[in-house]
Amino acid sequence: MLKKIAVIPARLEAQRFPKKLLQDLGGAPVIVRTYEAVLRTGLFDEVIVVTDSKDIYQTVRQYDGRAVMSIKDHDCGSNRIAEAVEDMEVDIVINVQGDEPFTNRGDLERLLEIFENDPDAEIDLASLMHTIKDEEDIQNPNNVKVIVDNKSNALYFSRSPLPFHRDKNIEVKTYKHVGIYAFRKKALMEFYKADPTPLELAEKIECIRYLEYGKKIRMVETSNHTIGIDTPTDLEEARLLWKS
Repeated sequence: MLKKIAVIPARLEAQRFPKKLLQDLGGAPVIVRTYEAVLRTGLFDEVIVVTDSKDIYQTVRQYDGRAVMSIKDHDCGSNRIAEAVEDMEVDIVINVQGDEPFTNRGDLERLLEIFENDPDAEIDLASLMHTIKDEEDIQNPNNVKVIVDNKSNALYFSRSPLPFHRDKNIEVKTYKHVGIYAFRKKALMEFYKADPTPLELAEKIECIRYLEYGKKIRMVETSNHTIGIDTPTDLEEARLLWKS
């Protein structure tokens, strides 16, 4: 049986919304709500918050959660997670963003099933996507888009509209990437030791590095459009949803 853990990377000083993870959501900080949501699924042997912030560390511990401090400085969540799990005996690591308090069991379960049904270990990562149709959403560079092959393996990720819809008579879906990843530990550690790649740096999308090093990423389509809290407006929407 595969050993599975969930790791929530949590930075304090997010560029667009500093200290967002410590903002109140229904009586507890956002990072705590995310931790509770993942723990509540009952899918994991462990759930851990890994952070560079003493404030976040102490907040999670105050709510009886498990948290660890990063020792090194990291420029992306995968590296922060890799440092935390490097010495752990684990098979599958799921990365849940700290600003995703509405993470649900169904999506995480479907990601884990990818590896349970992959006896030859051909798939290195799994991640989520959902369709977007609004042109503003498609053009928005904050929405990372993904295109896939006929087996739902990722071909490329971009902040640009993807694919470019030149022939409007051809019906084609646009998928938004949802930033929840499931890794085989081996793939995660190889990422950690590899140099950043040109396309990754150009797009500022870390999962492109996996593709540039030949890793297979299986995408899973979801109908759940959760609220990731990137801005104060997102937080207000989350508070309304929490009350509903």
